[in-house]
Amino acid sequence: MKDSVDLVVIGGGINGAGIARDAAGRGLSVILCEKDDLAQGTSSRSGKLVHGGLRYLEYYEFRLVREALIEREVLLNAAPHIIWPMRFVLPHSPDDRPAWLVRTGLFLYDHLGGRKKLPGTRTLDLRRDPEGAPLLDKYTRGFEYSDCWVDDARLVVLNSVSAAEKGAEVLTRTAVTSARRENGAWTVTLHDSLSGEDRVVRARAVANAAGPWVADIINRVTGSNSSRNVRLVKGSHIIVPKFWHGEHAYLVQNHDKRVIFINPYEWNKALIGTTDIPYEGRVEDVTASEEEVAYLLAAVNRYFKEKLRREDVLETFSGVRPLFDDGKGNPSAVTRDYVFDVDDTGGAVLLNIFGGKITTFTTRVGRAGHGEAQGCLSADGACLDPRRPPARGRGPRRRHRAVHGGVPRRPSVDASRAVAPLRPALRRPRHAGRGGRHLPRRIGPPFRGAALRGRGPPPPRS
Repeated sequence: MKDSVDLVVIGGGINGAGIARDAAGRGLSVILCEKDDLAQGTSSRSGKLVHGGLRYLEYYEFRLVREALIEREVLLNAAPHIIWPMRFVLPHSPDDRPAWLVRTGLFLYDHLGGRKKLPGTRTLDLRRDPEGAPLLDKYTRGFEYSDCWVDDARLVVLNSVSAAEKGAEVLTRTAVTSARRENGAWTVTLHDSLSGEDRVVRARAVANAAGPWVADIINRVTGSNSSRNVRLVKGSHIIVPKFWHGEHAYLVQNHDKRVIFINPYEWNKALIGTTDIPYEGRVEDVTASEEEVAYLLAAVNRYFKEKLRREDVLETFSGVRPLFDDGKGNPSAVTRDYVFDVDDTGGAVLLNIFGGKITTFTTRVGRAGHGEAQGCLSADGACLDPRRPPARGRGPRRRHRAVHGGVPRRPSVDASRAVAPLRPALRRPRHAGRGGRHLPRRIGPPFRGAALRGRGPPPPRS
C-alpha cells in the first residue's frame, strides 16, 4: 500500500527547505526529497549575503529591493548566530556611475525598507579614512553602507531540521524519478541512491523547488506542460588570501558596469564575486572558467594597490541560478524575483518555482499560494510565529563584534520568518478536526547524507 502525504517537495535548497518547514508547521504531512545533500547546489554557492540588492535599483526593481531590505532585518533579528552585519566600502570612480547617482541609490537603500538597527550610509574621504589605505591613490572619495553576511548552507540545514521537528520527512540522497497524476492526486516514485530501493507515495500536491533542475523536473519527471521558461545563469567566485586590514568588505564597479563584492571570508581569506554568464551545460559540471577568474582579478586590481595574480587564487566555486526567462538579453538585467507557475490539472497541484534570493525566501516562497496560486495551496492551522527562526543552535564565535553595534547577539535561536500559507489543493489538512498542534509527529529517518561537523577554533591571527 502506498504512503499518502499532503505534499512532496522536490529540492533541498533554501526554497524547498522553507516550503517544507512552513507546510509542516501548518499541520500538513510533508516529504522533502533531495537527490544529493542539503544545500549542495546553488544555495551553498551564493555570495553569502543577506542584502537588499543595491544594484537592482538601477533596473527599477524597487519592490524587490524594499522587500529584501525588510527581510534583511527580520532575518538578522531572528538568526544572529548565522547572520551578522557587515559594512561595505564603495570607492567612487569618476569613470563609472556618477557620484550623484550613487548617493541617490544609497539614500533609497537606507530608507526603502525602514532600516532600524543597521548603521546608515556615510561618505568617506579615502585619503584620510583607514578604509582607503589599500586602495589606489586616485580613489579619493567613497561611501560606506550596511548589509549582512550569512552562512547560507547552514540556513538551509536549520530550516530542514526545523521542518523535521515539525513532522516533515527529510530525505537526502533521494531523487524523485517519476511523478504521475492519478485520480486527482500524484503518484510519486522516490529512489534512494544509497540503498538502491524505490518507494512510491501518493501526494495531494508537489512543489518543484529543484533550482537549476526545475525544467528537468517539469519535462522529464512530471511530464507537465509549462509555458514558463528557465534561464540558467552562472555565477563564479574566487577565494584569495585577505589583503586588507579590518572587518569591512568592498564593493567595486567594473568597467562593464557590473559590481563585484570583495568580502572577508573564513578569518584570513577574501571571497570575490560574482560573474553573470549564460549557462547551457550540465548543472553538475559547472566550474569557474579561466576567463571568469581573470575578470574577477582584473576588477580587484583596478582598485587596489596590492595586485592579485592567478597563483593567489586558492579556490573557486560556481553556482547556477535558475532565473525566470523574461526575454532580456543582459543576464544582469534578468529579474531575481520569484516567479510561480501553478498547474492544477485534474486537481493534482504542481507548483514550479523559478528564481528567488536567499534574502527573500521567507516572504516570496510563502506567496506561492497567496496570489499567484490563490486557492491552490491552502491549509488551515496557525501561522508560524514570524519571530521564531528555524532550528535552534549555537553559532560560532565570530570576530565581528565591532560591526554588530546595537544588534543583540543571542546564543540560541530558531531562524527567520515563517513562510506564509502554502495553500495546497487541500482546503484543510487531514486530521484537522483533531487539531494540527496535537497531531502525532511522523519524524522520518535521520538525514542520511547531511552531517554537521565542528570546524574547531579559528587559527590564531598574525
